[in-house]
Amino acid sequence: MTQLEKAERFKALHHTGQAFIIPNPYDVGTARLLASYGFEALATTSAGFAFTQGMRDRTVGRERMMAHVAEIAEATHLPVSGDLENGFGDEPEEAAETVRQAAAAGLVGASIEDSIPGQPNAQYDPHLAEERILAAVEAARALPFPFTLTARAENFISGNPDLDATIGRLQAYEKAGADVLYAPGLSKAEQIGTVVRAVGLPLNVVMGLRGTALTQAELSELGVARISVGSALARTALATILRAAEEMAASGTFKFAEDAVNFSQINDRLDT
Repeated sequence: MTQLEKAERFKALHHTGQAFIIPNPYDVGTARLLASYGFEALATTSAGFAFTQGMRDRTVGRERMMAHVAEIAEATHLPVSGDLENGFGDEPEEAAETVRQAAAAGLVGASIEDSIPGQPNAQYDPHLAEERILAAVEAARALPFPFTLTARAENFISGNPDLDATIGRLQAYEKAGADVLYAPGLSKAEQIGTVVRAVGLPLNVVMGLRGTALTQAELSELGVARISVGSALARTALATILRAAEEMAASGTFKFAEDAVNFSQINDRLDT
């Protein structure tokens, strides 16, 4: 499947009237395993990848991240969207350049967020945040295929859980030309329904955070277009490793291995 075909397929998934799940692999192996279950698209996770590199979230630079997303895009036949943090720079042109590099790496979509790296609970000024999305959109529209640009309002995970402020930012990003909107941290049905009604673009909702227990069917009924899980798969896998490490270090036992899958379960999946 060509990049153009993947891009068209990915864009169409957002307009079926039903919410689709876009899981987040953190390496080539998990990408191929997830693809074997029949998901229609994948999205990278910046935090999940950082953890595989022994690095803190949001410390992986653009060059290293682009090499990673290129590997994921190449690993399966599925369309892949990238978690590209803040676009790896404060200025609008940096967000635009990140989109261009993402497309060159094989992605057919990406998200750009409005939180500021290195400044806990800080977001860009609304005007600058909108300019950054506008620049990313302009770069996306210049590509020879329909690149799906997702704009993220980080209020709920940046210490500002104000629904009106979140909606205001999302509406500004819609005006700037984004294709999909995303406000991580929304967890209650009434919040999500309010956002869906307030905007005119497909909405991505992340599940897998604490307190996010809505089902695919419930989210679809609310009008959500896309459901991601962010770093939840990576953190779940790491939870198993941490529990196993604690057991070995504390008691010298190996009961954790009783829950391990057998070799054939993984081999068979990787052969599909």
